[in-house]
Amino acid sequence: MGEKDFRKKGNEDEVVLVRVLGKDIRGDIKLISALTRIDGISWAISNMVCKMMGLDKERKLQEFSKDELGKIEEFMKNPEFPSFMKNRRMDFDSGEDLHISGTDLKLTKEFDLKRLKKIRSYKGVRHAANLPVRGQKTQSNFRRNRKPSVAAAKKKLKNKV
Repeated sequence: MGEKDFRKKGNEDEVVLVRVLGKDIRGDIKLISALTRIDGISWAISNMVCKMMGLDKERKLQEFSKDELGKIEEFMKNPEFPSFMKNRRMDFDSGEDLHISGTDLKLTKEFDLKRLKKIRSYKGVRHAANLPVRGQKTQSNFRRNRKPSVAAAKKKLKNKV
């Protein structure tokens, strides 16, 4: 019920998948929206890429040539936009401001969590225990690993009888 039908009348089987930065994206989507499907690229960064490279945001992704897509990928591997827009400032290993996207972002987050767990930092211990990391209270929320609350347990018993 909630799914949208993206196919247009007449060319039902002509949806093309385009691979950008290791992600398959539907070709019938506008460039500005298609770039946001890649991990690590927000609407603001997508808009900035289009403006800095002089690309038309309204063009469909499948209308771009391989060379143009290659230029977009090269730009995203080493972006030249202000450091406050980057998602990894003062990188732990290099100390530089980086912007990571795609599968590299997932791997980097995974390595960061492993490092926190290895050095037994507070955040690492909380991640390992599947508990909230940023100081939230746990009395009423984060109950996925524990028994249901007393009120919920009583309600269940009442319904069974």
